[in-house]
Amino acid sequence: MAVQNLFPPIHFSVPIVGALIGVVVLLFGRKLFWLCVAAAGFVAGAEIAPHLVHEPSPLLQLTVALVLGLIGALLAFLLQKIAIAVVGFLAGGKLAGAIAAAFFVHYAQHSTIIFVIGGIVGAILMLVLFDWALIVVSSLIGAHLIQSAIVLPPSGSTILFLGLAVIGILVQAASLRRA
Repeated sequence: MAVQNLFPPIHFSVPIVGALIGVVVLLFGRKLFWLCVAAAGFVAGAEIAPHLVHEPSPLLQLTVALVLGLIGALLAFLLQKIAIAVVGFLAGGKLAGAIAAAFFVHYAQHSTIIFVIGGIVGAILMLVLFDWALIVVSSLIGAHLIQSAIVLPPSGSTILFLGLAVIGILVQAASLRRA
């Protein structure tokens, strides 16, 4: 008689963990700056993993994402100004790529330069307008994490992303006014 495992292994996938982190970053990104930076690292890790290993397992992809997220959190604690610039660069580059993909058919030819220019603009904005930039960037990161975990047609994904981003900005702006 085979002994049944009373505690079956729990499989967390990257989208579920990303969505949970996304909700917290969407609503509390300005207050939890270190988590916002960790979320940016998590997103980068989830996107880098397939480039490191062909068809990575969900566990490997989650591990790479979590390691880069932890590095981001450590950066936020130890080197806040550098972390601010890094998260601005990553978010600005990702946002510039998403905008280019939405409006230009052949953006892939120039994706690297679009990412770098968007990243530079994002880093400068984060350093100059820290509170408001952090509200907007953390709302966009949170909305992206949540939206990427839900399978919808492209127009539905866009509407969900924009709606979530607006909700995040409004919630965090109200919190900033009270402070």
